[in-house]
Amino acid sequence: MVSKKSQEPQSLPTLADVARVANVSTATVSRYLNGNEVLRPATAKRVSAAIDSLGYLPHGAARALASRQSFTLGAILPALNNQIFAAAAQAMQERLDSEGYTLLIANSDYSIEREFKQLQSLIQRGLDGVLLVGQSHSKALYHLLAQQQIPYLNSWVFDPHSPHPTLGFDNAEGARKITRYLLDLGHRRIGMIAGLQQSNDRAAARVTGVREALQERGLALLPAQLREAPYTITGGRQAFADLYHTSADLTAIVCGNDILAMGAIFECQRLGLEVPGDISITGYDDIDIVADMTPRLTTIHVPAEKIGQRAAEDLLQQISGEAARHSIYLDAELMVRDSCAPISDRAEGK
Repeated sequence: MVSKKSQEPQSLPTLADVARVANVSTATVSRYLNGNEVLRPATAKRVSAAIDSLGYLPHGAARALASRQSFTLGAILPALNNQIFAAAAQAMQERLDSEGYTLLIANSDYSIEREFKQLQSLIQRGLDGVLLVGQSHSKALYHLLAQQQIPYLNSWVFDPHSPHPTLGFDNAEGARKITRYLLDLGHRRIGMIAGLQQSNDRAAARVTGVREALQERGLALLPAQLREAPYTITGGRQAFADLYHTSADLTAIVCGNDILAMGAIFECQRLGLEVPGDISITGYDDIDIVADMTPRLTTIHVPAEKIGQRAAEDLLQQISGEAARHSIYLDAELMVRDSCAPISDRAEGK
């Protein structure tokens, strides 16, 4: 029979327990944990051994109160099921690990209102800095960051003229690059499947980039040649099906991200269309799978890992008292693969 006493949970070790085992004062243990004072090597070794033997974990709130830091950064991402954001978060966490920081991740689901609520929640838990995506944020969010004096970065964008610090690439330029590539292959009837532009300045900038590249050659992106869709396989399939039935003369489609492009290619296969024999399709992001699918997707490589790493480094510098680097530019490279081909007589004559 199990005794009642054995069923009771054991109390967690305290700071006083560590001090007793190490034969030092609680103040000495606190100094060791906060790193505010260098202890004698023998003393530090005893405290470290006591912490390990007891399994002691310092109370985060108490540590934050003593140091005026929570040793926690936040990242509010538009989606957690998108590999490109997951890659950035992982790189950010790996960089923060070496500095003893924790990363808290929240999902805004592309909602400005939800993003603000997520920021409030993170701040209540203790936050030293935060990574945001894009620049389409509420005035209330920016006011809260200023009020709480919390360092932040707008990522996935590069805008040297913004009043806010930015870290990333030029979304419009990436779209211009890939559209110019299609134009150089001889395509003139080019459509686009974009992400939903509302509350998504990156999606809007990519549409702008396509428009501008076409205008350079005396062409236009007509309303009938543009569809918006959620960043899902189904969204890409449905958008392509609609475009194909209303603008069947298109010879190339620029997609706002790789997931939309994959959906478009799957729909082509259902309709019996060859990619790139009948139609060329491009993506944007360069997630892992698109280099191995059939056909291999021509796309824009987004430097997600670099964004995560540089975000961690810049926010840590701000926390240490250094001024933020206002605009950090990272290149988004065109990746030419198999999903595009020069315009053929067959495609041109459709």
